Amino acid sequence: MSAPIVKLFTQPNFAWTDIRHEEEAHPRHYLAHLLLLALIPTVCLFIGTTQVGWSLAENETVKLSSASALQLCALLYVTILAGVAVMGAFIRWMSRTFEARPTLNQCIGFAAYTATPLFLAGIAGLYPSRWLAIMVLMAAGAYSTFLLFVGLPTFMHIKKEQGLLYSASVWGVGLLVLVTILVKMILLWFNVLTPEYLRTPLG
Repeated sequence: MSAPIVKLFTQPNFAWTDIRHEEEAHPRHYLAHLLLLALIPTVCLFIGTTQVGWSLAENETVKLSSASALQLCALLYVTILAGVAVMGAFIRWMSRTFEARPTLNQCIGFAAYTATPLFLAGIAGLYPSRWLAIMVLMAAGAYSTFLLFVGLPTFMHIKKEQGLLYSASVWGVGLLVLVTILVKMILLWFNVLTPEYLRTPLG
């Protein structure tokens, strides 16, 4: 785990200062972070849905075929990257209202690092369970929200009062983008790619 990731969980204020300096020195510094961490939920979900499965009834386990799981995970990976890029574009667009002048790369980088807890929460995909997913995602979402409100004023070099309103705006847009893009992904997977389920009797 890289130093910025560790600091995001131990010293978030210092982490955002370091990340901003890195982004100023290397405009696409966030790419490795985004591309690698986005693999966590996709790889874990592939393993969980093909090797572990889930139970819809007491006497059977349901899994996805490898082909269907691969389609789902590839679609999820693209969706994650697209979602972060869209959020970065919105953050830059909204920055004009708050006297901040970040570049698009810096905004996408900020979105990528803010989403770090959600990427790590993807480990829960190893054991497909609705309630486990809900609990883990709620915890990860709460910490991502904390990172957003703590980090945005520091990263954008704006006053805390402006940062609070800016963060609230980004949070609202982020929730809308997340719901919209995930719903579209699920509908595409169900209606166009037609997943193949494998049912195995227990015992």
